[in-house]
Amino acid sequence: MDNNFEIFIDPNGDTHNYYELEVNALGTFWDLMLTKPYRNSGRAINAWDIKGLKIGVDIQGTLNNPTDIDEGWTVEIAIPWSVLLEATRGGMPVDGTQWRVGFSRVQWQTEVIDGEYVKLKDPETGRDLPEDNWVWSPQGLINMHYPEMWGFVQFSEKAAGEADVQFNWKPAEDYKWLLRELYYRQTEYRNRHGRYSENSADLGFNESFDKLFDEDTPLPKLTISVLDNTYIMRLQPEDMNYNFYIRNDSKVWKTER
Repeated sequence: MDNNFEIFIDPNGDTHNYYELEVNALGTFWDLMLTKPYRNSGRAINAWDIKGLKIGVDIQGTLNNPTDIDEGWTVEIAIPWSVLLEATRGGMPVDGTQWRVGFSRVQWQTEVIDGEYVKLKDPETGRDLPEDNWVWSPQGLINMHYPEMWGFVQFSEKAAGEADVQFNWKPAEDYKWLLRELYYRQTEYRNRHGRYSENSADLGFNESFDKLFDEDTPLPKLTISVLDNTYIMRLQPEDMNYNFYIRNDSKVWKTER
């Protein structure tokens, strides 16, 4: 896929079983499901199919013609709810439901040779230069397959343009992000020492907590259970009726007490 627009959707926000859809100006598309991020040895399920997908493309100019000046192109996409709900644990989203969603506009650097666009190459390696990406929310790194970095889409019963709806930040996300920071540090610790740590001090737990929460929030209990090359970390906040978990494969979730 060359220059295109990409959509990523993680309904549960757990970084697993998320969707990817890429569409170019020709209306050619690629739909797939990721079992988990590539960094966690996730697999791309190319057989996953968005049945009923609708794509509309409007080109303000011409395609693959370097002799003129184009204004751009737009794409409209409709994905059936029946497909989007396949990887969720619940039903249709209700007022206030939030999903993790990422958008990326991909563009390759080119030059015109013999009347055709040709991708620019790195003079040292001879390979195509990496594509440029524009995203709707800060990703923090050049890699879309960090679902925890995507923005939030909040559903509303109000029709678009009918009323102003405030985004409602959920405090549970703060505890999930605390576990994320510990997850990143576990990965770094294992890279240095060849194993995961069961010691919260090795992961800078207290420092991360102090950075994310105000001084009136009690320090939650952290339990780290390591078994060979796997682990589960559990947070038990005093101010919530949930326990929060994260695994070595980046999956995060919560359970009621």
